[in-house]
Amino acid sequence: MAEAPLIAVRDLSKDFRTFRRREGVWGGIQNLFVREYLTVKAVDHITFDIDRGEMVGYIGPNGAGKSTTIKMLTGILVPSSGTIQVGGYVPWRDRTTYVKTIGVVFGQRTQLWWDIAVMESFRLLQKIYGVSQRDFDERMALFGDILGINKYLHTPVRKLSLGERMRCDLAAALLHNPPLLFLDEPTIGLDVVAKDHIRQFLRSVNQRFRTTVLLTTHDLDDIEALCKRIVIIDRGRLLYDGPLDLLKQKLLRTRQVKFVLRDAAAGARLRAIGTGGLAIDEVDELTFRIRFDRTKVSTGDLMREILGAVEVRDLVIEDEPIEEVVKRIYAGEALREVTL
Repeated sequence: MAEAPLIAVRDLSKDFRTFRRREGVWGGIQNLFVREYLTVKAVDHITFDIDRGEMVGYIGPNGAGKSTTIKMLTGILVPSSGTIQVGGYVPWRDRTTYVKTIGVVFGQRTQLWWDIAVMESFRLLQKIYGVSQRDFDERMALFGDILGINKYLHTPVRKLSLGERMRCDLAAALLHNPPLLFLDEPTIGLDVVAKDHIRQFLRSVNQRFRTTVLLTTHDLDDIEALCKRIVIIDRGRLLYDGPLDLLKQKLLRTRQVKFVLRDAAAGARLRAIGTGGLAIDEVDELTFRIRFDRTKVSTGDLMREILGAVEVRDLVIEDEPIEEVVKRIYAGEALREVTL
């Protein structure tokens, strides 16, 4: 018998009623007596399931409805219509009990107490969530090993760098070992090393505890590093829900070949490879990049043509960045070739 999904969202919508202000002095006077209201549909009849142990990227442009969805999933907002079931709970109805089964990390906000040492915040959370001393010690050891937080456990939160605070926030969110973790921009503003530490930690927790992760971010490197499945939302509507690999396979149009020549004089011979659909860029005297439409030009044929024309010291084939695909989707390009 198939296991029930951890998150089941059905026909979910959220409307906001906003007051439209008129301009100028006369408009201000009119606003006192006659008000015009507009209804904004932040989330518009979306449906999806998330199974236990999945790591899912939930992405979209600013104003797409991502944060509104997360707020409904965490019980902060009540939907205008539709239903949500998370682990048997209705988030906004069972919020007191439900919040003990989830972890939440918002990139620009902290759940730690600002003026006390990190360890004291963890001790308070231990009491709030009823974590046994044995479990607390085991999890703190894990966080120390993977996140490397031991060296600033006795430092006030206000003195931590952004990267240090994000590591501590992740540890705090997972201290009670929740089956579900919501992440909103967890690596925003972090350097490459800090991002890598956080990604390694999330992969480890997912594999070890089967923690389900719903990740919203504008950093698509996070999505590619962590998620096999993505859900794309725009203007409140669901645009795509499926494997990241399928999206890339169907919509990645451009590939590029970057190679280093053995002889600078051979660069002139590259111009002879200028068949249709090729764009040749000279990076430096020895390094060149050829961009091509993978639906029109065979990668293997192009490789043979390059290697037959010039002597190459190094060669790398790269796909178009996933950012370019997502930009085209946001711009309204139809997903005709992708099964929704």
